Amino acid sequence: MSIAERVKIRRKELGLTQYQLGDLVGIAQTAIQRLEKGDTKNPRDIEALATALQCTPEFLRFGISDNTNSNVAPGPTLKAAVPLISWVQAGAWSDINEIREFDAERYLCPVKCSDQTFALKVQGVSMEPKFYDGDLIFVDPEADCIHGSYVVARLDDDNQATFKQLIIESGHKFLKAANPSWPDQLIPINGNCTLVGKVVFAGKSF
Repeated sequence: MSIAERVKIRRKELGLTQYQLGDLVGIAQTAIQRLEKGDTKNPRDIEALATALQCTPEFLRFGISDNTNSNVAPGPTLKAAVPLISWVQAGAWSDINEIREFDAERYLCPVKCSDQTFALKVQGVSMEPKFYDGDLIFVDPEADCIHGSYVVARLDDDNQATFKQLIIESGHKFLKAANPSWPDQLIPINGNCTLVGKVVFAGKSF
């Protein structure tokens, strides 16, 4: 099995698209596409790629696993066990820190994140085809939200949070739905919105 095949298999096992994997590694989707086609034999971002794919660089390069009795690659050192909360709780996250003390199901975040990070399950179809209903997203309130970031935000007139892409153009900010058929494609941010945090990792929940 080649590095191209191992990358593709691990990406699909984690439920990631090529775009999502590229975002996690910090490279373009086309670079992931070339890698999975076998055009790139020795990727320079092997460490970041292994972290995003929850395995070791040695597994990607050579198929070597630390467990000699298993063909499953070991994951990286996980950074934090974060609580899975509701969308209503996410909307109040910046104001009600006690939510972290509630008895909540916890998930291990596979990337570096702050101790304020929490997990949410995607609801609805507004972010398809990049994210699907039931997908797990990890949200870090201390990560920088920049143009193109996927963010969780709270509109002031709504107690619940929403999951959208942040668009910044000519000094104006918008929340954008990924689904081209979604009726409200762009929601202007005019002082009526609080950015709760940036999505630092996404994948399927099991």
